[in-house]
Amino acid sequence: MKKVQNVFEAILKYGHDEDFNPEATMEFLPTEAPAGSQEKIDELRRRVELGLPLWHEKDRTDYSGLTGAVRPRE
Repeated sequence: MKKVQNVFEAILKYGHDEDFNPEATMEFLPTEAPAGSQEKIDELRRRVELGLPLWHEKDRTDYSGLTGAVRPRE
């Protein structure tokens, strides 16, 4: 088996991201995790690993109802 010598040979042998076609399966569920949260990042990672689309039409789109830590000014 010949070792891949450069990026062009790697693309010919393994393909590239333009060939990736995510498919929504039963595992493709919406998340209530807010954008930027570790929970949302973990969910996006899971979706990529499973070959799912990144964005679900019913994912949380706002920050309503969330509370955060407030630090008083000094």
